Amino acid sequence: MATLQATHSAERPPAPEHRVEELDSVVIRFVGDSGDGMQLTGTEFSKAVGEAGHDFTTHPDYPSEIRAPTGTLFGVSGYQIQYSSRPVFTSGDAPDVLVVMNPAALKTNLPDLKRGGIIIANTGAFADSNLAKAGYQSNPLEDGSLDGYQLFKIDISDLTANALAHSSLSKKDVGRCKNYFALGVMLCLYSRPFDKEIEDIRKKFAKKPEFAAANIAALNAGYAYAEAREMFATTYQVRPSTAVPGKYRSITGNSAAALGFVAAAELSGVPLFIGSYPITPATDILHDLATFKNYQVTTFQAEDEIAGLCSTIGAAYGGSLGLTTTSGPGMALKTEALGLAVMLELPLVVVNVQRGGPSTGLPTKSEQSDLLQAVYGRNGECPVPVIASYSPSDCFDCAIEAFRIAVKYMTPVILLSDGGIGNAAEPWRIPDVASLPKLKVRYRTEPEGFQAYARDENLARAWVKPGTPGMEHRIGGLEKDFLTGNISHNPLNHQRMVEVRAAKVAGIVKDIPPSRVDGPDSGDLLIIGWGSTFGSITQAREKAAAEGKAVAHVHLRHLNPLPADLGAIMKRYKKVLVPELNLGQLSRLLREHYLVDAVQLNKVQGKPFMVAEIYDRILELC
Repeated sequence: MATLQATHSAERPPAPEHRVEELDSVVIRFVGDSGDGMQLTGTEFSKAVGEAGHDFTTHPDYPSEIRAPTGTLFGVSGYQIQYSSRPVFTSGDAPDVLVVMNPAALKTNLPDLKRGGIIIANTGAFADSNLAKAGYQSNPLEDGSLDGYQLFKIDISDLTANALAHSSLSKKDVGRCKNYFALGVMLCLYSRPFDKEIEDIRKKFAKKPEFAAANIAALNAGYAYAEAREMFATTYQVRPSTAVPGKYRSITGNSAAALGFVAAAELSGVPLFIGSYPITPATDILHDLATFKNYQVTTFQAEDEIAGLCSTIGAAYGGSLGLTTTSGPGMALKTEALGLAVMLELPLVVVNVQRGGPSTGLPTKSEQSDLLQAVYGRNGECPVPVIASYSPSDCFDCAIEAFRIAVKYMTPVILLSDGGIGNAAEPWRIPDVASLPKLKVRYRTEPEGFQAYARDENLARAWVKPGTPGMEHRIGGLEKDFLTGNISHNPLNHQRMVEVRAAKVAGIVKDIPPSRVDGPDSGDLLIIGWGSTFGSITQAREKAAAEGKAVAHVHLRHLNPLPADLGAIMKRYKKVLVPELNLGQLSRLLREHYLVDAVQLNKVQGKPFMVAEIYDRILELC
């Protein structure tokens, strides 16, 4: 860094004083090749703004291709963050700032940038070969096609190499440090200190001090460059925000789910077992739980999806909290075993971090297209409770809620998340352990009068650990006798068992709290959403309400059964709008249950709703 500063001071007069512009919020998108480290850059920037007390939400965007050819359009990886002095619910619609590391990143992301927005381009990657791969006939940095934007051209590749000229790293490894140079530029441009970032780099590369030193040098060089150059006559600062006092951390949906499952095990005093097969975008839950062995957590990476759930059934039969995680294709493979879990009436949780489908579909993109699969997607009459998280931090609460239902009603539970929630990050206020709900678990040990399928007031059968003296019993996939659990092909018994299993799941409705209505108690429009549409709906409704529109919003956590008060709530509004990242699956359920003429707003592009898309539909309906 000293060499770089000396060079600038010798060649240039001192930079004139620049002005600092205060903003309420800003949306930044980092984009480049998969190997450019944009996910890390975005993650570290979000941590920096979070530590400053700002609320934020992120949206990582990964290519589906593994090791896509460098410089190609389909190999672009991105990370968007919105941070603000006010509560933030989405990663933002159009970016204010685009940090592009190569021509392909510019080509694929420029249409999203606000007109007049800032482009920070790594000129070192805009060689003829990369321009050709991106389909450019001329260099957009030079041909005037970006005149409507604030363009800042920085040869990040060359400047990083200069900053690390005396490093012992290879040329390839030096090139990998350019993301920290870009991070340094952005920390300076948005008035963020970087001392904590240097500390984090040292921790991250503690076993490779030469990499730590190189990345710190690149970070310092980027910060110094932005600080010294006259090109940044204006820097920016987001106004301070007021947060609820407490201890916070940045958390992704998958990490929050993992912590929630550990908390469920601790709250219940029952060991947790997870049997899962790796699948995008759910794998991080398995990875995170593997680090909690000291909390009675056993992780098993199964050879396939079927084995993942079958091992979980075995663990639940043995008296553990059983958990398996997957995405849409894996849910299809688990279907028969999930039916077995319903038949056995054992407490376990299946997490589906949804992605675009059908089949392999869009492995790294988000959809909400597995709702009907969760509610109906099994052979026979096979009801399963279904809940859905609405944000990264909500995954923690939903993990506990899923196991609360599972152990109280002795049933498998499906928890729906999606790639947008699972990979996104936001600040999470770490809860007081004393405030968390207790999970009451009782194993039956009294043999007197025991019948395997005798039920309590919740229609739940007893949970009996195998080997409990005098309580041997039969379980399996064939239909059971209503009390003994012995195999039964009696027609009337089968109908009775089918009906009681359905009644048990339907009875969970009494455990669902009253629905929260954001907005007026009655009016022109009620928006009903579920899952990751929460942020976009919330901001769109608030914007419409500020303009005097009588619009309300109910966001559903419990999707099977639906809340008891939902039908009465819908009757208080003239119209019902249901935005979904599918072709209308919740809309279909609402029509089926309530005969309501729900208006659909559907999107299946692998992208979340923009606030403007929902806001525009609100205006049309009001």
